[in-house]
Amino acid sequence: MRQTWRWFGPNDRVSIDDMMQAGVQGVVTALHHVPTGEVWSPEQIALRQAQLAAMRDGSPSGLAWEVVESLPVSEAIKTQTGDWRGHVQNWTQSMRNLHAAGIRVICYNFMPVLDWTRTDLEWRRPNGARCMRFDLTDFAAFDIHILERPGAAEDFPEDIRDAAARRFADMDDAARQQLAGNVVFGLPGAAEHLTMGDVRDLLQTYAPVTDAVLRRNFNDFLEQVAPVAQDLGMRLCCHPDDPPFALLGLPRVMSTEADYAERMAAVDLPANGITLCSGSLGARHDNDLPGMMRRLGDRVHFLHLRNVRRDSDTIPASFFEDEHLTGQTDMVDLIDAVLAEEARRRAAGREDWRIPMRPDHGQDILDDIGRGGQPGYPAIGRLKGLAELRGVELALSRNYRAA
Repeated sequence: MRQTWRWFGPNDRVSIDDMMQAGVQGVVTALHHVPTGEVWSPEQIALRQAQLAAMRDGSPSGLAWEVVESLPVSEAIKTQTGDWRGHVQNWTQSMRNLHAAGIRVICYNFMPVLDWTRTDLEWRRPNGARCMRFDLTDFAAFDIHILERPGAAEDFPEDIRDAAARRFADMDDAARQQLAGNVVFGLPGAAEHLTMGDVRDLLQTYAPVTDAVLRRNFNDFLEQVAPVAQDLGMRLCCHPDDPPFALLGLPRVMSTEADYAERMAAVDLPANGITLCSGSLGARHDNDLPGMMRRLGDRVHFLHLRNVRRDSDTIPASFFEDEHLTGQTDMVDLIDAVLAEEARRRAAGREDWRIPMRPDHGQDILDDIGRGGQPGYPAIGRLKGLAELRGVELALSRNYRAA
C-alpha cells in the first residue's frame, strides 16, 4: 500500500514537518477554499503543490500531492437544479487541470447535504483518549427537538423517540447548542455558522429528490465525467455515505456493497471506482469489509483504513471511532485482502498496482488533547494508527513476495 496522509492546507495544525517525521510517502489534500462549483485553476493547484513540497526551514520535503480529497460535487449537481450542467463542466475542467499537474486519483462523495455526521467530537474513552461518536439517541434529540424537522419523529423507533425526549429535557441550553454544533460541523459551510433555519432550507431543496432520483442523478453525473477520466488515465473513487444509513429524511445511495456494484455497473469503466472506507462502511453490521475488498478490489482506487465499534447491530446504530486494530472490522483480514489484490495487479502489469491508503481519523491521545486540530485528524493518534497498519502490512507481505 502507498502510505499517504491527509493535509488540510497551510492552516492545518499538523504540519509538513510532522508528516515527514511520520514517514508518509504522499499527501492527500484539496483546495478547500475554492467555492463548490468553481474551477480549480492551474495556479491554485500549483500553489498547493508548492506548499507541501517544502518543510518549515525551506528544505524540500520530497512529498507530492498524490490524491485529491475531495473535489466537491455541488448540491446543484445532486439535485439537478440551477446551473448544475455548468457545475459538471467546471468539475470536468478541474479534473483536466489536476491531470495536467500530474495528479491521477480523485476521491469525492455524493452525499446529500451532509459530508459526515457525529454527535460528539471529543467523546472520552476510559483511558482518557478522545474520539468521535455518533449516538442515535442524541441525534434523534437534535433532529426532533432542536432542528424540529417535520416528520422527524416518524423516522425513529418508539424507544429511541422516548429516550431522545428525556435526554433533550435533561440538557441545558449550552448542551443543546453543543449538540447542534457537533452535528452541523459535518455540513459544508459549517465554518460559516449555519443556523437551524439554514439547515432546514438545505433539507428543503431535497424535498423532491427520492432515493431513485438521486441514483439517476448520480448516474447522469458519472456518464459525463467518468469517460473523460478514462481518456485521461485518471481514477475516480467515490467515498461511502458516513454514516451509511438514512439521516434527516435524505436519500443515501452509497452505503452498501450492492450500492457500489450498482454504481460501477451503471458506468462500467475502470476509471469509475471506489474509495473503500472501512470506518464509514463499518458502521453497518452487514457490510463485510474484507469480502468487499476481495469482490470489488479491481475498482478500489483509494483506501481509508479506520475502525468503529457499534453499540448494536441495528440499522441505524450508535457507534464510536475505535482504535485502528480494535474495532469490529477485522483489519488484519482486510489488509490481507488488499495485499492479495495488489499482488494480482502487479502480476497483470497494472501501473496502479500499489493502492494509496491513509490512516483515517484517529483518537486524540497525549499532546493531541487540547491541541484544537481538525476533529478526527490528530497528529499522534493518526501516527499510532499508521504504525499499527504498517506493522500489519509488513507482517503479511511475506505471503505475497513471490506473487
